[in-house]
This record gives sequence, C-alpha cells and structure tokens, in this order.
Amino acid sequence: MVIVSITPEIALEKSVNYAGGLGVLEGDKFYAAGDMGLDYLVFSLFYRHGYVKIKVSREGEVELVPEDVSKSFYEDLTPDPELTVTLNNATVYLIPWIYKYKSAKAVLFEAVCPEWARKLTDRLYLEDSEEEKFLKYALLAKATAAYLRERVGIENITVIDLEESYTALVLYELRDLAKKMRIVIHTPGPWGHPVFPGRFLKREFNVDVAQHVNMTEEALKFLDIAIVVSKKQKDILAKVFPGYANKLKPITNGIYIERWLNPELYKAYSSGTIDKSTLLRVRREAKKELLSLLRLYKPEISVDDKPVVTWARRLTRYKRPYFIARFIEENSDVDAMYVLSGKPHPRDPDGRKYLEVFKELSLKFKNVVYIPDYSIDVAKILVRASDIWLFTPFSGWEACGTSYMKALINGIPVVSSRDGGAIEIIRDGYNGWLFGDDLRDFINIYEDPRAALIDARDYEEFKFKLLQAIDIYINKKDEYWEAALNAHKTSLELVDIKGVLKRYYLEPEGSLDAKNH
Repeated sequence: MVIVSITPEIALEKSVNYAGGLGVLEGDKFYAAGDMGLDYLVFSLFYRHGYVKIKVSREGEVELVPEDVSKSFYEDLTPDPELTVTLNNATVYLIPWIYKYKSAKAVLFEAVCPEWARKLTDRLYLEDSEEEKFLKYALLAKATAAYLRERVGIENITVIDLEESYTALVLYELRDLAKKMRIVIHTPGPWGHPVFPGRFLKREFNVDVAQHVNMTEEALKFLDIAIVVSKKQKDILAKVFPGYANKLKPITNGIYIERWLNPELYKAYSSGTIDKSTLLRVRREAKKELLSLLRLYKPEISVDDKPVVTWARRLTRYKRPYFIARFIEENSDVDAMYVLSGKPHPRDPDGRKYLEVFKELSLKFKNVVYIPDYSIDVAKILVRASDIWLFTPFSGWEACGTSYMKALINGIPVVSSRDGGAIEIIRDGYNGWLFGDDLRDFINIYEDPRAALIDARDYEEFKFKLLQAIDIYINKKDEYWEAALNAHKTSLELVDIKGVLKRYYLEPEGSLDAKNH
C-alpha cells in the first residue's frame, strides 16, 4: 500500500521549505505516517531560498529577505540520481533530494538547469508572472509523474492525495491513475483555487480546455472525492463549488502530538499522571524558555505573574490581526503580557501593514513583544508557555486551523472565533472561550459591506471574552487552571494526526470507495 501525497510545501524539521499552515500540517502528517509504519511518499519542491525571513534594523526599518536552506538540513538529505522532464519546450534537469523518517519518505525536487528553470525552485509562493507560477507547478507535476513511473511503479500506488489544486496539474500526466486520486481542499480563499490560461495547459500537457481553467473545479470534475479539512468547511465549500457538494468528505485536521506537546507533559500524559499541579509546574518551567526568547527582542522584559496572551499566525487580513492590535491600544491598563508573531506574504499589502502595526505596538508598549520571524521553533515555545491563545479568523475563511490545537494540548485555553475546526473542540467557558457568529456563507471580506458590520459585532464580543479570560487568570486561579486542565484533557485524542491518517487511509470514511459505505 503505497500512499502518495503531492504538496506545494512541507515543513520538515530544520527546513525552510514552507510558508505556514499547509506546510506544517503536511510535515505533521509525514512524521506521524512514519511512526505508524505507513509506506508514505511525499512530493514537493526544494526551495533553496525558502519563503521569507524578516529583518528589522536598529532604526526600525523592515526588510523581507530570502531564507537560505541551512547546512544542518542539507545533512539530513540524500540526493537521488538526476531526473529529467520536458518543460517549456526544453529539457529540465532536476535533483530529487530525499528526506527519510522511518517508513516515510519525502522527495523534494530542485531544478538545476537551465537557468530559467532553476529560478522556479528558488522561492516558495513568489513568482514574477502568471506563467512562472504555472511552470513551477507544472514542473512539480511532471517530476512527480516521472519519479512514480520510473522509480516507484504506478502499479504499486494505492492512493494519491493532491494537497490544494496547484498540484492538480498531475491529473494531465497520470490520467490512468485518476481513480486513485483525491483532492484535499485546505482553504476556501481564492488564492487556493488558481486559474491558469488554457494555452499554457495545451502547450505543456497537450489538452484542449477552456480559455481559462480553475484547477479546483477541474479536479472536482475528474475526481470522485474531495476531502475538506473540517466539518464546517463542507458547508462552506458546498456553496463555493455547488455543483460538486456530493463529492465533499470532511476529515478534520490534526497535529503530530510528539512534535508539539511539551516533553514533560508528554511524560505525564503517557503515565496518566496529569493534574493541575503538574500543569502549573510545567508551565512555569516553559516560561523560562519563553522569557529567554522575548529578551532577544526586549532585553529588559519581565513576565512575572502576568498572563501571557499570544496571537501568532500568518499576517493576512482574514485572520484579523487588527483585533488584538485594537485591544492592546484600548486596554493599556490591563496587566497582561502580549506576544505577537507572524510573517506576511511579501506581496500582500495588508499583511505588510499589520507587520508595521505589530512592530509599532512593540515599540510603544513595554508589555508587548513582536517576534517577526515566526518559525516552528518559535511556535513550539509559544504554544507551550502562553497562558491564553488567540484564534480570530473571520468566520467561514479558516478551513480548519491548527495553532489552537497545539495550545490546547499544552493546557492553554483559547479565545476563538467560531470557525474552522475550533468549534469541534472548544467548549465556551470549559476549555476556552468562543466569540462571534458561526457563519456558513463565504462572505467576501474585501467587497461585501456586511463584513465591516460583522467585524464590529465580533470585536465587541472578542474584547469581552478576552477581558474575562484575563480576569479569570488574575483573580480566579483555580477556575483558570481547571480550564487549562480541561483544555489538555479534552483535546489530545481529538487532535491527534494519527487518528486523522487512519480516517484518510485505513477506514471507510476517507477511503477511495467511501461512496459505497
């Protein structure tokens, strides 16, 4: 049973070949599959200059620069024999870099020549033209197909999962395997549903299609199953793609517990000895590491016994970083420590604006620290040492989200909007706090006038719930630590990525013949 996953990005330990949630999720799946003994084969591109690194000068000037692959990550890779494909009427030479973990194997393709092709694997999600973006994912499709045919054997493949529709170009290369393919839709947002000119598809794959092709719709047309990553997203995407609602199968995302749970808590969890005193002791130790991190940005900072409130996500409009920014400005008398972290896409003007806002808040307030370079290592510290975690997306826009899962398993209650998979796990007043409406329509936050009204209403409830959470932490310690213990106990089994992989590959819910069950 050879399981194949094709993804635009994957966050492996020590790598920079990812931008955010999708990459981290695929990395978590990879390590869990290795632990489970699955014959798991992941294909992606090797981005030699990564995604983006944020540099802030002493004068406060912000620069978004490449982040080169580290020497230590290269040491974990082994090059496979060179592979060639035909792209843009030329022969392209690639190195397949191999990364192994137990029974799981990742194959990362690096284009080495010609020079124009080499640029395709320079940076993740950064292209200078529509054609360059198309060629990048056509390269991934052709290289994956060639590797499977020449080095795996297509007769050995059980299932191929296409992570987002950028990878659906492989449909044109492996048409004989379409019955073994599924698409996994990770976002309702328009950036996850690329539209390519038909002439590009004709040139590279010799197919006659429409003048412009939405690759998600193309995949939904040809494939029998589309996995969506939370129960709520089935309702949302059924309205985004109404003609294919019957093909949508919800399997809520999870996380790799061994990667994200504090090792001391993991020991206690494994031995069944978790209680409030254990959680308190482990949190205090974790805050020492957090304090060391914060002092890299503010040497004079002191956490003391203030509640640490954290907002750490990709900086983009629908995740509503402006909620916590406004809260800090309006509630300067609240005795809390605020940790803000996240990167924008370099060409997202909203994201870059929020970066500047976070930076200014950090300069203005002694109790605010902005960590610009959000990474897996930073995230591990934050999800283990915070006291209140924030998850604030505009309802209907977050397909699932996983940061709140990482916080919950570490006993950190979450203040969350009613979106994604959070509503499947968080119980208001028990293991966290919920705010806002549970919207089941996909509202255009850039154009629909209702968006501002929803924001205004949601913010007031967000402020109320966050003030309530801070007050409980400061003045009702027993109630806080009861909620923290509830967060840990109620989340572990629900969010374990191994359970997710069982539903993907070992149970009828996600199997290729799910329609017969």
